[in-house]
Amino acid sequence: MKILLSNDDGYLAPGLTSLKQGLQSRANIITVAPNRDRSGASNSLTLAYPLHLTSHGDEVYSVDGTPTDCVHIALTGLCDRLPDLVIAGINAGANLGDDVIYSGTVAAATEGRNLGLPAMAVSCCGTGDYHFDTAVQAVLALLDKILNLEITADTILNVNVPNVPWSEIKGFQVTRLGKRHQSEPVIKTQDPRGRDIYWIGPVGELLDAGEGTDFHAIENNYISVTPLHIDLTHYQSMKLTEQWLKEV
Repeated sequence: MKILLSNDDGYLAPGLTSLKQGLQSRANIITVAPNRDRSGASNSLTLAYPLHLTSHGDEVYSVDGTPTDCVHIALTGLCDRLPDLVIAGINAGANLGDDVIYSGTVAAATEGRNLGLPAMAVSCCGTGDYHFDTAVQAVLALLDKILNLEITADTILNVNVPNVPWSEIKGFQVTRLGKRHQSEPVIKTQDPRGRDIYWIGPVGELLDAGEGTDFHAIENNYISVTPLHIDLTHYQSMKLTEQWLKEV
């Protein structure tokens, strides 16, 4: 098996390094990741300037672009043989609920699926000292079966792992995305020259975190596996929209 690894924390991120070390006895690994932290980059693709690819040996490359750029370059210009699977992560921090809209980790997996390959995004929830080894074990448990997973071709798996030792993991749960309240306001301050600057505020508190959600699974030490549908069409609203258009 050949696997492409990427992330949004940068090619030197410990989560990515842990994942590569954990997988290299099971697969041929190529790593293409941003040259710096690009968290929150979502699905952005760099079009205004050329990108530079730097080799660091041992099939590890960095790109001065976004996670989506990295996977796009790897699959359309770098790999002489396409990998069997794309894995984005291990992200330092959760990608739960509304987070997936902004996540560069999820975006890297999405680009892999957009280009025709099975893909998963993997995140280690929490803060501080991360149990990346637990997330690696979760990936290894899923690895043998993922190529046999019969889901639609526009679906990725968003995997979130509790930040606890493997011995404390209770199992896997298939989940839906939870939801947060509206984000907190931006934080306005000034730079040393007196110009207004803004920091994006904290995420909102949990709104929908009940049983069946990814938030609930993580809170109860289950590994959350959420199938994400890349087709953003809201089919249930098409008929109502069609009727509305007749009145426009």
